[in-house]
Amino acid sequence: METGRSPEIRKDAIHNRWVIFSPARARRPSDFKSKSDSNSNSKTQTECPFCADHEHECAPEIFRFPPESTSDWQIRVIQNLYPALSRELEPSNNQCGGGPVTVTGFGFHDVVIESPAHPIHLTDLSPVQVAEVLLAYKKRIDQLRAFDSIKYVQVFKNHGASAGASLSHSHSQIMALPVVPPTAAARIQSMKEYFGQTGKCGLCQARQDDLFVDGSIHFISIVPFAATFPFEIWIVPRDHSSHFHELDNDKALDLGGLLKLMLVKMSLQLNNPPYNFMIHTAPLQIDSTQLPFTHWFIQIVPQLTVVGGFELGTGCYINPVIPEDAAKVLREVSIPI
Repeated sequence: METGRSPEIRKDAIHNRWVIFSPARARRPSDFKSKSDSNSNSKTQTECPFCADHEHECAPEIFRFPPESTSDWQIRVIQNLYPALSRELEPSNNQCGGGPVTVTGFGFHDVVIESPAHPIHLTDLSPVQVAEVLLAYKKRIDQLRAFDSIKYVQVFKNHGASAGASLSHSHSQIMALPVVPPTAAARIQSMKEYFGQTGKCGLCQARQDDLFVDGSIHFISIVPFAATFPFEIWIVPRDHSSHFHELDNDKALDLGGLLKLMLVKMSLQLNNPPYNFMIHTAPLQIDSTQLPFTHWFIQIVPQLTVVGGFELGTGCYINPVIPEDAAKVLREVSIPI
């Protein structure tokens, strides 16, 4: 990293927030390495309910891939044994009104088991296998869209105990909400304002120069201009698309290869850090007038720093790594053949 570089404050036009870049607080970008064991947890392989032959220990299954498989399944989508929301409740009819508002905790909370084998992580899967995981997300979202009371679906993955994973067996989660969460609502409003000022979608305008990491036929990966976290990566569809569930088989395979590549690069450069990835998509019942400025993307966040009182108090984050430096380091990671 260049020495003597001054702090900067950059505006994230997608989320409408400010990020402080403070190079004086950082070492060289290449020195950022995870020191925690991203695979640590309290369960051993012999106790893991997500492994093959332990299916009876899990909550009810929703579907599996291949559909007709028995002991040779590759992916299972199951109900979460400890759901944050209940599919058994009746959804509330009225979410408006003055003062404090309470609605029933109706919703869905599912788990996607990405492999029957305990030691296998998403980076170990082939692009085709990663694509199948993505298509499992799509299939489940398509099922959830049938519920009029479901307004938003969040797909996310926690890798590593300090990133929120309670089991080390590779899995991700899907939560379907009866409300549009505030971060999604703020993102849509911010993108609407950008579109009103420029006539363009903010993510269609994503920079591909010194923030570019890699690309495929249908997607690009970048470090965002105002990255909230060190070595944060976004994977963005090249063509304008509002909803992740619009993904087709060809694009899923293309995305599977690029997602795997980004996770491998991050793992090699940062010593297999704990990480989260989130699929940011448009609300299910979005108005047609909002389609021109809503654009789905994947956000990958390695857990390298701790959120402190300043961030919690202001909503303004401090990132010690300049995005252009992070993009350069990730571009130059050599992938073993």
